[in-house]
Amino acid sequence: MAFTLPDLPFAKDALGDHMSAETLDYHHGKHHKAYVDKTNGMLGDNDLEGANLTTVIKRASEAGNKGLFNNSAQIWNHSFFWMGLAPEGSTKPSDKLQAMIDSDFGSTDKLLEALQNESANHFASGWGWLILNNGKLEVTSLHDADSPVAHGMTPLFTVDVWEHAYYVDYRNARPDYLKSVLNNIVNWDFISQNLDGQGISRADQLG
Repeated sequence: MAFTLPDLPFAKDALGDHMSAETLDYHHGKHHKAYVDKTNGMLGDNDLEGANLTTVIKRASEAGNKGLFNNSAQIWNHSFFWMGLAPEGSTKPSDKLQAMIDSDFGSTDKLLEALQNESANHFASGWGWLILNNGKLEVTSLHDADSPVAHGMTPLFTVDVWEHAYYVDYRNARPDYLKSVLNNIVNWDFISQNLDGQGISRADQLG
């Protein structure tokens, strides 16, 4: 069964000036779709037809198949990214997540500052991540299409720092994009669900 481009979990105009409908037309409708199409075109040659997305990513990584890995991991990363966004003011951290944020970072503002700094200073293309590691929240980043799926990490949230994520709305101003997204349209409900082990598998279902 071929993979399909998932629908966005919100209307294209739901994120306001933080991420425009035009950006979503290009980022979701063209870039994300291209990863889906390219992955589907490689499944048969790699005996992976019918495999779920996580399996495809791991097999491609183990085999050193960069083309398949890059495209399949980008499906997963983007599907996860969309689910981590929500209209401004519509979500908030669960009590459990807030307690962990306060313990591990001091405050929500300091967590967002750490994620913004990590992502803004990430060289070239990639992804900023909030992960769970040994029971603690950590901020990290991965290059290009690399994904926590390939490393046994527990991802809670991601922000795309490829230029195609922000060039329509922010031109080359990655810090402005990060500040706007991270301070306004984070889906805290999704992060809370991932912390409880309830949300991660949904990216596979959508991807």
